[in-house]
Amino acid sequence: MDILQSSMIYIPATILSLIFCGFIVHILTRKILGKHGKKRLYHPIGGTIFNQLLNFHRLHHYMTDLAGKYRTYRLISPFRNEIYTADPVNVEYILKTNFDNYGRGRYHHSILTDLLGDGIFTVDGDKWREQRKLSSHEFSTRVLRDFSSVIFRKNVAKLAHMLSEAANSSKIVDIQDLFMKATLDSIFRVAFGVELDSMCGSNDEGREFGDAFDNASEMTLWRYVDIFWKIKKALNIGSEAKLKDNIRTIDAFVYKLIHRKTEQMSKPEANLSLQWKKEDILSRFLQITGIDPKFLRDIILSFIIAGKDTTATTLSWFIYMLCKYPQVQEKVAQEIKEAVTEKQDAMDITDFAANVSEDALEKMQYLHAALTETLRLYPAVPVDAKLSFSDDTLPDGFSVNKGDMVSYQPYAMGRMRFIWGDDAEEYKPERWLDGNGFFRQESPFKFTAFQAGPRICLGKEFAYRQMKIFSAVLLRYFAFKLSDDKKTVNYRTMINLHIDGGLHVHFFHR
Repeated sequence: MDILQSSMIYIPATILSLIFCGFIVHILTRKILGKHGKKRLYHPIGGTIFNQLLNFHRLHHYMTDLAGKYRTYRLISPFRNEIYTADPVNVEYILKTNFDNYGRGRYHHSILTDLLGDGIFTVDGDKWREQRKLSSHEFSTRVLRDFSSVIFRKNVAKLAHMLSEAANSSKIVDIQDLFMKATLDSIFRVAFGVELDSMCGSNDEGREFGDAFDNASEMTLWRYVDIFWKIKKALNIGSEAKLKDNIRTIDAFVYKLIHRKTEQMSKPEANLSLQWKKEDILSRFLQITGIDPKFLRDIILSFIIAGKDTTATTLSWFIYMLCKYPQVQEKVAQEIKEAVTEKQDAMDITDFAANVSEDALEKMQYLHAALTETLRLYPAVPVDAKLSFSDDTLPDGFSVNKGDMVSYQPYAMGRMRFIWGDDAEEYKPERWLDGNGFFRQESPFKFTAFQAGPRICLGKEFAYRQMKIFSAVLLRYFAFKLSDDKKTVNYRTMINLHIDGGLHVHFFHR
């Protein structure tokens, strides 16, 4: 009797197990064969996300090794395939040919929206197109170009005076930290028309904003690895409580500025052709009637996050490269000296900075090549991820499923021999110059530091102008060496390619 009862229990359980196994096999078969029963080909498996975690401290080295082996590969995760490509043909397809199928998606938006709202880096579709059109117009204006150049010259002169004092006292300087503060001051003045002065730390309110913005950025990034962040947010505990506090500080500061600027522009005297009315981005946006303050807040914060760390990290890696290649440092310094016409009585740093004109910058072809070569090897954004909105097939013949994360790898691509030749890992500014010494562009799908296609960076020329003005002034007055040339300099694994622990440098008067 017991045997019969056991059998009666065992048989249904076995049947249910077989049905469940059959269902799993069916799902996997559908995934492999696709909707129409055709066999789908997938990229080779390079590893799993657990391999990424094990190699997190050297993540871009690990992924570069995989890219050198496979060009395009998959990392297996519990939730989706993660596809990484270093193939320019695939990159062009993702960023241009089938642009509408690859975007931020709900996953990225849910993580970024508390800090960046519906800014240009969090949205797709019509919202993205609206902001792109508006921002594109602003970046194309001569007013913004001229105004930003004045700000860059002023801030690099301030930085150079600080470095002069350090050189006089033989003090070692963390130049990455100073670049971070200088670029924040610059982008803040251009965006809001307000002096933040984080280099000198004289503005307490501005310093609080800067600290809150950095903290909020770091805690927003943490969401990508914290599977419990939504629960923490609902309960307002831990990192999510801190993020909320920092965003409250950011919002109070930004909305106060928007309100103050709105009041200024609504006064009768604002009808006059005042200089402040036309210059900073916030003032120019406020001239467009009917713009919601929340929209202004989101788009301005997007400008700040795009223009702060990216330029500062590139300048830091540039200084590092010039320390490693002193012959390049001297060649750039000589070009700057020849390009800028100095008045006989203009011996002061501030006077020299004011003389770094657009014409002078245009003559600095080797400097432009040296900065670009730095970006090739040390791109500000080493990996850029998109989500696939539907099943697709890349040009290499391999399939992508709806919901897969598809990333291209500027850091790895800069080191690929099949793209740049056998000397791919060497720092050679000359590779960017033609036979007459003029800068020669490369395909943006090969050199991906500024993205490409419809999402190509609107601030590309803005960034180059700031980097060239800063470089011209610093190299005109200083030579520099690493404080410890035997110490290994490495990146910190973040969204932007920061130098881990900063870059400590000796500055010497020329």
